[in-house]
Amino acid sequence: MDLGLKDKVYVVTGATRGLGFAAARELAADGARVLVTGRSKESVDAAVTELAALGGAGAAHGLVTDNADPSTAERLVAEAVQHFGRLDGVLISVGGPQAGPVETTPEEAWRSAFESVFLGALRIARAAAGALGEGGVIGFVLSASVRQPIPGLGISNGLRPGLAMAAKSLADELGPRGIRVVGLLPARIDTDRVRELDALGGDPDGARARANATIPLGRYGTPEEFGRVAAFLLSPAASYLTGVMIPVDGGALRTL
Repeated sequence: MDLGLKDKVYVVTGATRGLGFAAARELAADGARVLVTGRSKESVDAAVTELAALGGAGAAHGLVTDNADPSTAERLVAEAVQHFGRLDGVLISVGGPQAGPVETTPEEAWRSAFESVFLGALRIARAAAGALGEGGVIGFVLSASVRQPIPGLGISNGLRPGLAMAAKSLADELGPRGIRVVGLLPARIDTDRVRELDALGGDPDGARARANATIPLGRYGTPEEFGRVAAFLLSPAASYLTGVMIPVDGGALRTL
């Protein structure tokens, strides 16, 4: 199936590693042009080089940014339009917040995560909404914690559901303009972040085995599997999907 991605332009934040990079790879491989962001020049340059090898020269452009910086949102939109001449969508991905229980996680960790995970994402979505036309799309990389709490991830459990509801509200607001808003709810995807979480208790192999036992498919997902779902949701092929939160979890969520 042709997803209709050729020459479409997307901003993907947090795209130098993990889920953001996985989505950027699939977009570039299918003919889209991608503005990728990260917090270091070295990682951004490396991501651009790899994406160009997939999609050809000019398939990717990089910008060093921090989602928590209030100036980032407008910079991203302006850079995409200036460099590529158009903007068709954004995928807002940020690194996972500090792990720990609600009771003992320091207030400063909550405040820092709110700036990047919640408020930074909302700024980018609103800036993109001002630049997108009919057929545009805003995607949020959220977490399975939107639907059910994940033990030991108090901040994620607190912030992700609120951001998902803000995304649902934004879908209502932007729908009459033909702009879609979608969310992805990854669970145990085999990224550096998940491997770090598995190692927190000192027995990463045991943690992985226990997690696998709760997943109907019996294994962690691959970044490529996540990236393909993201590319589809952002593509014109998903033109009648908005306001949806799509789990990418191997069936682990027990909710409908």
